Amino acid sequence: MSRAANKGLHVGLLWLRVLMGFGMAYHGFGKVFGGNMDGFIQGVTNLGFPKPEIFAWAAALSEFGGGLLIVIGLLTRPAALFVLCTMFVAAFMQHSGDPFKDKELALAYLVIAGALMMTGAGRYSLDDKIKKKYSG
Repeated sequence: MSRAANKGLHVGLLWLRVLMGFGMAYHGFGKVFGGNMDGFIQGVTNLGFPKPEIFAWAAALSEFGGGLLIVIGLLTRPAALFVLCTMFVAAFMQHSGDPFKDKELALAYLVIAGALMMTGAGRYSLDDKIKKKYSG
């Protein structure tokens, strides 16, 4: 891979991380800090999850905290896994009977999270800085 293509790959990963991560964090912020957790817990209850309070908080924190971790590129793969799982539930359970346009955003976040799980955060990330520091 040429140096320009390699740089383009890492800039592209940064672009995906920042835009997806901020969008995801914004999505979770309203649940965590916006006073809407009761409604969200009821939605999770309606999906049939056991311990809906725990699952609702896990999902909301996956969106908010996972999004922020993805933005800075720290623990990117685990954060992306949590986001992927949350968006899978959103797309295929919560919006299962909805038209495509109503599940499109959850699917987009799911796909990007899956890509970041496979690729990692790239060169412009804290994951890369930590890896370089401890791998010699």
